[in-house]
Amino acid sequence: MAQDSEWEPKLVGFLCRWCSYAGADLAGTSRKKYPANIGIIKVPCSGRVDPLFILKALRLGFDGVLVSGCHPGECHYQTGNYRARRKIALTKKFLEYMGIDPRRLQASWISASEGGKFTEVTTQVTKELKEAGPNELFADDK
Repeated sequence: MAQDSEWEPKLVGFLCRWCSYAGADLAGTSRKKYPANIGIIKVPCSGRVDPLFILKALRLGFDGVLVSGCHPGECHYQTGNYRARRKIALTKKFLEYMGIDPRRLQASWISASEGGKFTEVTTQVTKELKEAGPNELFADDK
């Protein structure tokens, strides 16, 4: 049981290059504290995150996925984040149908000037993943 208290979830974040990635960069340069268990992948737009990327991350053993982009209405590609919002809602339903806890997929809207919000979001997502426990659905595949 002592090992379980030390367990930290592995999180992958698909961050929009225009806003969320810049927000994460601001958090880092401002020396804000956030969980070190997030691996960041910069994407052109949150709307370009394919649901297969999310499934692949979970299959590879990540405990959760965060998709983050510009605030709705402020996308550099006009409607990318609206597309992302629809994809995420459908993917969460699909994950639930497959027996995967939908808390493993989270979305957030963070602008380039919101480094503090990035730290809050990653801390909250990590807390929820700790409650969900390790991702063991694909453990037999390894």
